[in-house]
Amino acid sequence: MESRRIGQLLLTGVPGPELDADTARRFKALQPGGFILFGRNIQSPEQLRKLIDDLRDISETEPFITIDQEGGRVSRLRLIGQEPPNAQALRDKGDAELIRRHGQLTGQLLRLFGFNLDLCPVLDISYDDQADNSLKGRCYGRNPQEVITNAGVFNRAMRKEGVLSCGKHFPTYGSADVDPHEHLPVIRRTREELLGEEVMPFSALLGELDAMMIGHAWFPDFDAERERWPSSLSRNIIQGFLRDQLGFDDGLVMTDDLDMGAILNEVTFEQAIQEAVRAGNDLVMICHRIEMVEQAHVHLQGLEHTVLDDALRRIERAKKRMAEPDPWSRSRFDKLNEDVWKLRVDTLGEEKASVLSVEDGKRSPVELY
Repeated sequence: MESRRIGQLLLTGVPGPELDADTARRFKALQPGGFILFGRNIQSPEQLRKLIDDLRDISETEPFITIDQEGGRVSRLRLIGQEPPNAQALRDKGDAELIRRHGQLTGQLLRLFGFNLDLCPVLDISYDDQADNSLKGRCYGRNPQEVITNAGVFNRAMRKEGVLSCGKHFPTYGSADVDPHEHLPVIRRTREELLGEEVMPFSALLGELDAMMIGHAWFPDFDAERERWPSSLSRNIIQGFLRDQLGFDDGLVMTDDLDMGAILNEVTFEQAIQEAVRAGNDLVMICHRIEMVEQAHVHLQGLEHTVLDDALRRIERAKKRMAEPDPWSRSRFDKLNEDVWKLRVDTLGEEKASVLSVEDGKRSPVELY
């Protein structure tokens, strides 16, 4: 298969705030299907829009340009603007109109910069708001219906602005007791238990999601024969459960970052790349090291053509729904940024709104990059 077509299965991070000549050369050769941006890529509104324009310019096929723009501590754009309230604060306020405004503003800001896919909403249930499992502050509910209602309002408002959405982290991180950025969680929930609770938000919103992100956790009920086998590499979970049983057959599916401890501590990198796609993922996400993206491209060439063709077909189908960026306007950004602050005040109150998300003086891996 042509090397540049295989590159469409790669969702890669970008080293810095500018597309230097060496990185541009390497990306031109790889032709990734998409780019994910982090804090290291964001210095000013104008700089960010230029970086995205440059990434689009070197791409022969229009790429996914994506980001984690949720709210609170997982808000990459807070580096150049106001910090939106997080899902938990909106949940606790209990006002659907505030959630709708959050979704609308998120979509408008992302379109202005040139993003076409947001890696949210989080559809995990919060069983413990203080748990150290990467989800603190990020969950729209403490039970399935609360998540379905709140995340659904956000999702519909954002998609109405022309930005694709991605539900995460299927089938759940809610029961995890460790942070997958560092270790592989073991979640001993059965298929029936998941269907009756944790998976309900995913299945209820399935028809309104453009993509699904698979988390890294071992579910022994699905993969008892493979000791400590991550869900993001599990054909039983992705193809068998998500696609065949729940009906997300033609939907875009991606891994969470494969450059995380939950993966790197358990399997080889070649295993991670090849088994992820064999399991039913369409995009393999590698966020932080471009040399690993190049290795991944080599490993993808060892896959069966039928597997690659299925993934490429779903990627092409999803890309047909992407919207063009809005024209850049600094004055429009300033107005939207002001509206984010108003949303924050309306959600948290004036006094709490001025306190940004810093957890006990340390930063979680989910917000570092």
